[in-house]
Amino acid sequence: MEDFVNYRSALSFSFVISLSFLCLSVVSSREAKHEGFSIELIHRDSPKSPFYNPNETPNQRIRNAFRRSINRLDRFHPNFVSSDTAQADIIPNSGSYLMNISIGTPPVEILASADTGSDLIWTQCSPCQRCYKQDAPLFDPGKSSTYKDTPCSSTQCSSLSKTSCSPDGKCLYSVSYGDNSYSNGNLAIDTVTLTSTTGQSVPFSETIFGCGLANDGTFNRKTTGIVGLGGGSVSLINQMGTSTAGKFSYCLVPLLSGNSISSKINFGSNGIVSGPGVVSTPLAAKDPKTFYFLTLEAISVGDKRIVFGGSSFGNSEGNILIDSGTTLTILPEEFNSELLSAVSSFISAEPVQAPNQNFDLCYDAGSVSQVPEITIHFTGADVKLSRSNFILNDDQIACFIFTGSDGPAIYGNIMQANFLIGYDTEKQTVSFKPTDCTKE
Repeated sequence: MEDFVNYRSALSFSFVISLSFLCLSVVSSREAKHEGFSIELIHRDSPKSPFYNPNETPNQRIRNAFRRSINRLDRFHPNFVSSDTAQADIIPNSGSYLMNISIGTPPVEILASADTGSDLIWTQCSPCQRCYKQDAPLFDPGKSSTYKDTPCSSTQCSSLSKTSCSPDGKCLYSVSYGDNSYSNGNLAIDTVTLTSTTGQSVPFSETIFGCGLANDGTFNRKTTGIVGLGGGSVSLINQMGTSTAGKFSYCLVPLLSGNSISSKINFGSNGIVSGPGVVSTPLAAKDPKTFYFLTLEAISVGDKRIVFGGSSFGNSEGNILIDSGTTLTILPEEFNSELLSAVSSFISAEPVQAPNQNFDLCYDAGSVSQVPEITIHFTGADVKLSRSNFILNDDQIACFIFTGSDGPAIYGNIMQANFLIGYDTEKQTVSFKPTDCTKE
């Protein structure tokens, strides 16, 4: 499991969620369920991002993103899934997301790495026994009037796989990640507040989180912990479930749309995906529940339908996971070779040397004037891709974003761009709607 999550995090393409807490109008979580709310997503290389480097050119940013994607490929091992592993890897320095939330009463702003492949929310707390350096002050639970430690006998404590009891009966949590990062501390309950794009503050009381007292790893000084957005019981998504009806969606702008354009993530009624063009596919129920598993039946290249034989997830239901934090689309080697062979048969030019090991099929940019129509066939949902969903151009070279691996199959975020993608964790479905995310 750890090797997979390392691999998955190394393939992360970074965004930043901007959720700055503002002392503006406050709506209750009950109102949020009916009205819904949205949050801005900002690309890692945007001037709004703390990781922004003004000296990099757009092409350098692209290459750096994919260089991050291959940093840990050699550490991958296909036998990664185990039913008793609750957490997925995240490498905050490479970053899946950064997310400003507020914890406590009065609310204290927390800047944390967030990811659809992790569950537990945690932040560094004082008095910290062993913490990595961070720019912001540590969260002080003694100053929050709504903070409570959870007892060992609580259902919240038993919901995590690695817990223990302190001498005074408090629940102690321990989470570790594939890059050897870790957090240990008190499992606690407090109010978590989010701020929507309209400026409304949306509080969620009685939220489970980890108050980290011993934390270390590859964390950046600008990050104070992790916010889990996965499918597990203690993720932010599931803890918001009764207030947002278990619904959220996002609309990712294409990779080369420009740094000033932001994506959005939507919750509650705002997270419902409906209208013309919507197709839906079931979420497969399998372990680990953190991940969002779909069933890929085939991929069509023009009129040629290539049946998907499965991956290390198996060859039946739940054979691919959809992940907003993975850049490329990862497929089994044999299937990927057949797919790219079908793609290359449509292009008269000769392939050229790939700029790095990420890419399996590249051409001179000027020679790829026409490309085949590609359709992803999930169970019950045919998703027709646009050119920008499967081919990436810079000034000189055009590369297809499918890549082969002996490990898991992952539906990456380039393929998700310009689709409004909705997750309904109550109905257990994922929906796709073609959308211009630059205008959404």
